Amino acid sequence: MARSKQSDKPEERRYGVRQLAVAADRVTKRAFGRRGFAMTELLTRWPMIAGESLARHSVPERLRFPQGKAEGGALWVRVDGAMGLELQHLQPLLIERINAHCGFAAVRELRIVQGPIGRPQARIAVKRRPLAPAQLQALQLELAAIADPELRAALTRLGGGVLGRQNGG
Repeated sequence: MARSKQSDKPEERRYGVRQLAVAADRVTKRAFGRRGFAMTELLTRWPMIAGESLARHSVPERLRFPQGKAEGGALWVRVDGAMGLELQHLQPLLIERINAHCGFAAVRELRIVQGPIGRPQARIAVKRRPLAPAQLQALQLELAAIADPELRAALTRLGGGVLGRQNGG
């Protein structure tokens, strides 16, 4: 058994169902490092804090607090294109929303950095061939026992997609 750092008593291991937030916190703690709670919240919830339209064109880069203080920091935000001017006008509102979300005055000022932001890669469309009549009939026969018509339709679409990929899509 593992020993805790605070005492020589062995830690009790828990097996079974755990909250996802607990597991995610353990994984992200090292990645976020010294950035602390406020930066973790900003990175993971930026679209909710900034709003979908602003979040599509911006990303928080770093949060620096004055030495010896844990609030009133400067947040660097990378924006693309002309969104920098828009963000400059929305700065007081965004600072207010960030601080309200964090529950304390985490950010005192925004520093706007213009430049390209990483965009999610476009999905590559997988070509699917239509099912042969025999395959479609076999799939419908397999799903005939399902009473719920919505579930049966969803499973038919799923099965058609899977079988369509196997057809050489």
